[in-house]
Amino acid sequence: MSGPDAVLIAGPTASGKSALALTLARDYGGAVINTDAMQVYRELRILSARPDPSEEAIAPHRLYGFVSAYEPFSVARWLDAAKDALEEVRAKGLLPMFVGGTGLYFAALLQGLSPIPEIHASIRVEARQKLAEWGNEWFHAELAARDPEMGVRLNAGDSQRLVRAWEVIEATGQSLAEWQTLKGEPVLSGDLVRYVLKPNRDWLIERIARRFRGMVEAGALDEVRALRDGGLRSDLPAARALGVPPLLAHLDGRLTVDEAVERAIAETRRYAKRQMTWFRHQMSEWTVVERSSPDEIAEIIGTELV
Repeated sequence: MSGPDAVLIAGPTASGKSALALTLARDYGGAVINTDAMQVYRELRILSARPDPSEEAIAPHRLYGFVSAYEPFSVARWLDAAKDALEEVRAKGLLPMFVGGTGLYFAALLQGLSPIPEIHASIRVEARQKLAEWGNEWFHAELAARDPEMGVRLNAGDSQRLVRAWEVIEATGQSLAEWQTLKGEPVLSGDLVRYVLKPNRDWLIERIARRFRGMVEAGALDEVRALRDGGLRSDLPAARALGVPPLLAHLDGRLTVDEAVERAIAETRRYAKRQMTWFRHQMSEWTVVERSSPDEIAEIIGTELV
């Protein structure tokens, strides 16, 4: 196979990554490998803007909708699945194209993961119980007393990372910060084409609003209702997917549908801003594309794929 060993395309939510990936995979013999933490969930096709079956039929897609929203999922589990997908795609003579908006997934591909031992389920349950009993401020103070470095790194409102830091020091006796200095083996190396999409800010803001309203019209409320009725736990990652909390609030009678939609749009805009900040700091060596049209971007990237 001529050309690069793999293509990596990162970009904020609603920046047109899926359409771009489809065009590139179709035109250059590629397979699209999902690198987005929410598009892994089978129950979130609409709200995660997963490619639909007609799009998936145009070019091979991997790691989309392959996990239940009702089970925990982690970067480590995604990386294991990505290794298998990469091997399968290369065995078929296709060009691997990792496309998505989750910076940690790209970092895991290129740098490997810290070899943190598996945390026993009882420790995970106990940590969550302590957080619920003590509240975030007290829990953060207790963590800082045991693990000063993580206490400084984390703020009291970051429940998920507070619990993770507690679990690790409880189970291993070492700070999560110490474990994070130990890296595993990178999954990807060689000739890599790496791009970050940086669309026009006004264009992205308008697209985020238009896309979310379209999701609601397409049945996003029914998707969230099914998750609620299925007993989705609030501590699972899928419960924090963009749009899920506001729509749940509407279904529970705490927000009107218009209020829920506007809140979801605002949250998505803030998330896109955080993504761009992360890309700017963590992907400074990647090529930045400041265009909005998938066809224009495909033409630019295509020059490196032949």
